[in-house]
Amino acid sequence: MSNMTLRLAVAAIAVSLSGAALAWNEGGGEQDEALHLQGNAENGRDVYEVCAACHLPEGWGLDDGTFPQLAGQHHNVIIKQLADIRAQNRDNPTMYPFALPSQIGGPQALADVVAYTAKLPMTPKNGVGPGDDLEHGKKLYEENCVRCHGPTGEGDNDKYYPRVHGQHYKYIIRQFREIKGGQRRNANPEMVEQVKNFTERDVLAVSDYTSRLKPPKELLAESIDWKNPDFE
Repeated sequence: MSNMTLRLAVAAIAVSLSGAALAWNEGGGEQDEALHLQGNAENGRDVYEVCAACHLPEGWGLDDGTFPQLAGQHHNVIIKQLADIRAQNRDNPTMYPFALPSQIGGPQALADVVAYTAKLPMTPKNGVGPGDDLEHGKKLYEENCVRCHGPTGEGDNDKYYPRVHGQHYKYIIRQFREIKGGQRRNANPEMVEQVKNFTERDVLAVSDYTSRLKPPKELLAESIDWKNPDFE
């Protein structure tokens, strides 16, 4: 292979990788439309009735890992995930039928329900792990996760990085496993690359550490007994 051919091959690989890094969040279509709409939280409360059966009226999800906490999650993150599920860019057979436009409405409904869930206070007692490998989990988090999700797990709305603080331990584990296994087809390629060589010990340890990162008090409900007055 000549030097010129080698340089062209390397350049082609670089372009391919760059394209893959962008493909996880190309936007367009329903995602862009919903992002540019003003959400109406009052209407979003009605849309959320469909979601509340699984994610709970408080938006706190379940600590068994089946349903994540949605309360307080970044606006852009939830719109992206809903749009990806509806476009079948993310495999979620349990949620897919309930997320369809026939069930909850079009792009305006996405903007509305996100406006509603974003204002819900987060649970003060999410599910955490056994706490027996936290030093290892902290090391992994600082080396692999902090650049995107932040030192306290706060994420970044503008960059579509979700809040991970306050999320349930078993749900975080499930997402790591699905990203490693390819079921999260809309995952950021940078994260796919970072976690592809994680051992099961790594997954459990970093998930446990992450689940113990606490949101600021102003985002939390006053107590574990808080009930959503909209659904009483």
